[in-house]
Amino acid sequence: MTTGKKKFWSVIFIILVLVIVAAVIVALNLDRIVKREVKIYGPQITKVSVTLDNLHISLLAGSATVNGFVLGNPEGYKTPDAISIGHASVGINPFSLLTDKIVVHSIHVTAPEITFEGGLGGNNLSKIMDNVNGSSQTGGPVVTNSAGQPKASKKIEVDDFLITNALVHVSLTGNLGAVVSREMTLTIPAIHLTNLGKGTDGLTATEMTRAILSAITSATVKAVAANATNLGGKGAQLIKQRGQGTLNQATKTIGNLFK
Repeated sequence: MTTGKKKFWSVIFIILVLVIVAAVIVALNLDRIVKREVKIYGPQITKVSVTLDNLHISLLAGSATVNGFVLGNPEGYKTPDAISIGHASVGINPFSLLTDKIVVHSIHVTAPEITFEGGLGGNNLSKIMDNVNGSSQTGGPVVTNSAGQPKASKKIEVDDFLITNALVHVSLTGNLGAVVSREMTLTIPAIHLTNLGKGTDGLTATEMTRAILSAITSATVKAVAANATNLGGKGAQLIKQRGQGTLNQATKTIGNLFK
């Protein structure tokens, strides 16, 4: 083998080694990187606190687990948080992490705890939705590179999103902070969304958050409306004071609210 060929193959070998080392470094730090991104951009999108205890991504298995995700409440609300997820399992296309569109095959959230504080005319969940809608109108968080210059953010596709066995803790109030009826816990039907961002360039993090949170909020408010008479006399009065009329009318109004 000539000297020129030896040098050529030496360069190729060095490049391959560097690529492998870089891949290993990314794989070892991927959990930390994603967890940091969630904590940075989550509050910017929702305007409330976002915490995450643990996240683990397995590139070989194409899966991830999320533990201890908590979405806080807007300022002025007394309950500790709006949504708490103990565990969620995620199926991903690991190769898509290297592209502009991250493909998530499935997300299954089991037994999350949702807190509804307020009334049908205004509550913590609808306030967070307003925050997300505001973020969407402004284009969401701006991602920058190391030089502080804007760079293209990744889009997201979620083929199958499922929430099962969700519990809703209700604190029906007249004015914020003044609980006028006893608290109660409700269950809501499974929430199943499909093909979010599929067949397109994908959805931004803000758009994905809005789609999922809208479904959660709608299901929660409908459950509260349907069970309002069980919240006591004052709870039923609150609904009437909001101009909802009968419970059937309330449910119809709520459905229109989130279109």
